[in-house]
Amino acid sequence: MTPMSIDKDTARKVAHLARIEVPEDQLDALAGELNGILGFMEQLNEVDVDGVEPMTSVTPMRLKRRTDVVTDGSQQDKILANAPDAREGFFAVPKVVE
Repeated sequence: MTPMSIDKDTARKVAHLARIEVPEDQLDALAGELNGILGFMEQLNEVDVDGVEPMTSVTPMRLKRRTDVVTDGSQQDKILANAPDAREGFFAVPKVVE
């Protein structure tokens, strides 16, 4: 596989597609960084991964999970305290439909 090389014009196009503004005098540096990234990707392509199971995380840990219980949140008073008008435990709004 031949290594891919990004020049100044390609870096300008990538910046445009990514919707980022890169000053003209920094396009050469951006091209160099992109070439470095492609070099790392080529190194990864050389790694033999035959027989390696895909992973979702580098550590085999499960996240702590809360029980899935439906509640009202027990914060009705706090929420209604912010309402300009609340009656009988609900928000009160002006009537808009006759």
